[in-house]
Order: sequence, then C-alpha cells, then structure tokens
Amino acid sequence: MPVVLREEGFRFFFYSNEGDPREPPHIHARQGDDEAKFWLTPTVSLAYNDGLTAKALNKAQKLVELHRSELERAWNDYFA
Repeated sequence: MPVVLREEGFRFFFYSNEGDPREPPHIHARQGDDEAKFWLTPTVSLAYNDGLTAKALNKAQKLVELHRSELERAWNDYFA
C-alpha cells in the first residue's frame, strides 16, 4: 500500500492490487480509522466516504485537488 503523501493529518495512498481490471486512477485518504476514496480523472470527485466528517472530507478533497498532478504521476509510475 504505497503512501504517496502525508499532510495535515491525512495519509494519501493506493492499494497495490487495485482490481482486475484495474480501476481508473484514484487515491485513498485516511485520517485515523476513517477513509475516503477520490477519483482523479477526469476531475477530482468523491468515490466513497467511510467515516470522515464533512469538514475532514472537504479538507481531504482540497488537498487531493492541490496535489492532483503529483498523485496522478505516482499512480502512473507505480502501475506502468
């Protein structure tokens, strides 16, 4: 489970086995035991939320948007 970014109490990562066939580029954001998943393309959008408060979810999404190119690059480098 490669961790791509740690910022403001969040850990952003993806799982090594992302489905077969592989899902489109996305990132998981975890804070404590709570987790959300964001699609990275064509725009950043929420795939699911498992426990993050609205405030934490908004913060996580803003961080994904801010670091989108870095997160996409890490995804493509890992799965290429």
